[in-house]
Amino acid sequence: MDKALQDKISRQVVRSFPEMKGARPSVKRQGEARFLLIYKAKAELPNGRTLNRIVRVVADDRGGIVKMSTSR
Repeated sequence: MDKALQDKISRQVVRSFPEMKGARPSVKRQGEARFLLIYKAKAELPNGRTLNRIVRVVADDRGGIVKMSTSR
């Protein structure tokens, strides 16, 4: 997956999960035309504590998001 597609997907992820801004994903190929991108970051909670958050994104070879899920 090239950098332009990663950046396109990352912008969509940051719109839904602002704490992922600046996080670089690990990328794994899934079949011929799909990729799994895993983003990891820490989210600040209202009480001052932090929460480790993982966002998993399945995307096609054109940068379209097929599925997005997150940990709590």
